[in-house]
Amino acid sequence: MSISISNLSKKYGEQTVLNNINFEIGTGEIVGFLGPNGAGKTTTMKILAGALAYEKGSAKICGIEVSEDSLKTKSLVGYLPELNPLYTEMYVKEYLLFVAETYHLGKEKNQRVNELIDQVGLRPEFQKKIGQLSKGYRQRVGLAQALISNPKVLILDEPTSGLDPNQLEEIRSLIREIGKDKTVLLSTHIMQEIKAICNRVIVINKGEIVADYSDLSKIKAFAEDNLHFEVEFLKELSSEELENINNITAVNRLNDNHFTLIASSDIREDLFDFAVKTNNKILIMKPIERSMEEVFRSLTR
Repeated sequence: MSISISNLSKKYGEQTVLNNINFEIGTGEIVGFLGPNGAGKTTTMKILAGALAYEKGSAKICGIEVSEDSLKTKSLVGYLPELNPLYTEMYVKEYLLFVAETYHLGKEKNQRVNELIDQVGLRPEFQKKIGQLSKGYRQRVGLAQALISNPKVLILDEPTSGLDPNQLEEIRSLIREIGKDKTVLLSTHIMQEIKAICNRVIVINKGEIVADYSDLSKIKAFAEDNLHFEVEFLKELSSEELENINNITAVNRLNDNHFTLIASSDIREDLFDFAVKTNNKILIMKPIERSMEEVFRSLTR
């Protein structure tokens, strides 16, 4: 596994930030690390990047425990922090050459920097100072520095925060392309990021993993184990009659004979039996697909 976390815990003073979290990420996955602000995303990513110690559990990069050989794991990880700290008085190429020197790339550094300038789309701006760049181009510089060492694992903390729509799509496309041959862990609290970039999502809330989906279509069907249905009958009936059906937990009347229902299991057969018993007919009966935003709120409330 490229990333392996087992029973990982972290405290700041008396506050528990991570509480025995577990997950693994294989080679070639682009994983969205989803959660509200303060959920523990950045703390987890700093630990994996070797920038933060942990008190309990295990955090491994390519099978190597971070706490035991952080220099080795750092060489395998490219890390883009949320605030993307850059030396704004340096020119783009000058800065990337400086980063390359920290990895002791030697004679290869010029070739590697030129490759990255083209890969991340910095060629039109590479002769400018970083302080003269737009935020979108600064993010490209940040991605380039994270990729200098050609890492096996790329950790990106809120990489599209604050970008305009054009910059957003450009960075998303770039991450998708990079993810073809690297493991990418991408933190965000924006559901659109997950749909646009990732092939798996891990949801963290209050320091605990609350969901892990390798099939993004399944997350839409999940929220507190409840299912949502729309049903319309031919004849008028009361909400109370529907509430008495087994496994229905909530009834919302849309009009005299049209309802949305929340149930703890699939109730379609029960609704059919109810219609037969009450001499009514069902005109509409279908599950309601919940948006990822609704599911996110249910998972993290």
